[in-house]
Amino acid sequence: MTVTIAIEQPKQPDVVALIGLSDDYMASLYPPEGNFAVDLDALSQPDIAFLVARLDGKAVGCGGIKWFADGSAELKRIFVHDEARGHGIGRKIMAELEAQATARNVTRLYLETGPLNVEAVRLYEALGYRTCGPFADYEENPHSLFMMKDLKQREAAE
Repeated sequence: MTVTIAIEQPKQPDVVALIGLSDDYMASLYPPEGNFAVDLDALSQPDIAFLVARLDGKAVGCGGIKWFADGSAELKRIFVHDEARGHGIGRKIMAELEAQATARNVTRLYLETGPLNVEAVRLYEALGYRTCGPFADYEENPHSLFMMKDLKQREAAE
C-alpha cells in the first residue's frame, strides 16, 4: 500500500468523481444554504494549491489551500473516501497542507467545516485547530464551524 500526496489539477476524472462523493456527503448533512464548498473552477485558480492523495495510484483524498494577501490561508475541500479511511490519509493531507503553508510563511490557517462532520472536527482539534469566529467572507450560521491554527505559535515551540 503506497500513499502519495502531490499538487495536482482538480479537473481529472478520478478527482472529479472524488469531489462528487464529497458533495454527496455534504448534501446528506446540510441544506444547500449551509454548504459552502468551492467548485472545480475555483479549485483550479492560481490562488489555490490543490493536493490529491492517491492510494496505489487511485485518488482517495484531497485538500486545497487558498492563499490570502494578509499572510493567512484557508484550507478547502478536505476529504477522504470512505474506503480509504483508517490509513492516516487525512492526517497526511493535513500535514502536507501545513507544510505548503509553512513554506509560504503563512502565519494562520483557517478552515470552515460543519458541526456534523464529527470525525473531521476531532481530527482538526487533535492537530491543534481551535474554534474561532467567521473569517474572510463567511458569516455566522448554524451550519458552520470556523477553526484556526496559529502557525507562528507552532514555529516558536519548535
